[in-house]
Amino acid sequence: MTGSKGTADRAPSADAVLAGDRRALAAAITLLESTREADRAEAEALLQALLPHSGKAVRLGISGAPGVGKSTFIEAFGTRQIAAGRRLAVLAIDPSSTRSGGSILGDKTRMPELARSEQSFIRASPAGGTLGGVARRTRDVMLACEAAGFDLVMVETVGVGQSEAAVADMVDLYMLLVQPGAGDELQGIKRGVVERADIVVVTKADGALAGPAAHATADFEAALSLHAGEGPWTPCVIACSSLEGHGLDEIAHAVERHRAVLTQAGALEAKRAAQARAWLWREAEDTLMATLRADERLAPAVDALEAEVAAGTLTPGAAARRIVRRLLGRDA
Repeated sequence: MTGSKGTADRAPSADAVLAGDRRALAAAITLLESTREADRAEAEALLQALLPHSGKAVRLGISGAPGVGKSTFIEAFGTRQIAAGRRLAVLAIDPSSTRSGGSILGDKTRMPELARSEQSFIRASPAGGTLGGVARRTRDVMLACEAAGFDLVMVETVGVGQSEAAVADMVDLYMLLVQPGAGDELQGIKRGVVERADIVVVTKADGALAGPAAHATADFEAALSLHAGEGPWTPCVIACSSLEGHGLDEIAHAVERHRAVLTQAGALEAKRAAQARAWLWREAEDTLMATLRADERLAPAVDALEAEVAAGTLTPGAAARRIVRRLLGRDA
């Protein structure tokens, strides 16, 4: 593929990605994540070529508060999946600085075994300004990994805050990791993020925390029974130790059962279709905002409206409607 100077010049062919070329996949992801307007046409053309070859993988979202052990769990669970014959892609979303926009992107150092495996692919991406624990192009990257032949794609969210449910809208199974003794047993069920979980995993269930983990598991089971999930799948709670390996096989079996239950009920296809429609409107919103910010003709009017809002003479809602009308050409 060819294009203007920049990321697009390094864009691989779709054939290279489909052949499983890891460098080609990495270059494709760089293109897909590019924020340069000149790269969008190339990125969309590449993704359109890959789209018919995606959709066969199990899509798994992993979320949890800092310190819960997400990377340790993914390392332990992922190596077992590879041993069982799967090819694994890990998409790790790192928090971005609100000042510099930079991210550490050090996930490979936290998953050394997976990083060395030829059957795994780890990609760290900055969250940027996207809320919900994922990056704007996470779904596109997931489709590219599927087209490259990975049959299990795990999305690890940022892990900050309590509103990281966005990943649930792009995966087949949403797994929430919690740790015993963190207060989640009493407060967790009040959060929408817990109610969205298909599997709640109580981590660090070993040593001195084995007892508290058992109590946390029972508490979450009781809490989830009050919030029965919609659809054919009943959410479950599993305690595990990533260090000792306890519970990992049980979690793997639960993931398999979840896919079998949804597939048999015809719910998996319907769920993915609904997610695609939702993503369409998310893209439309983002595109409209980008168009608005790039329209120099609107800048004077937008500045004036911002000044009125800041001065307290105009409500934000009224100002927003005027901006949209100007963007659509309905205002003089």
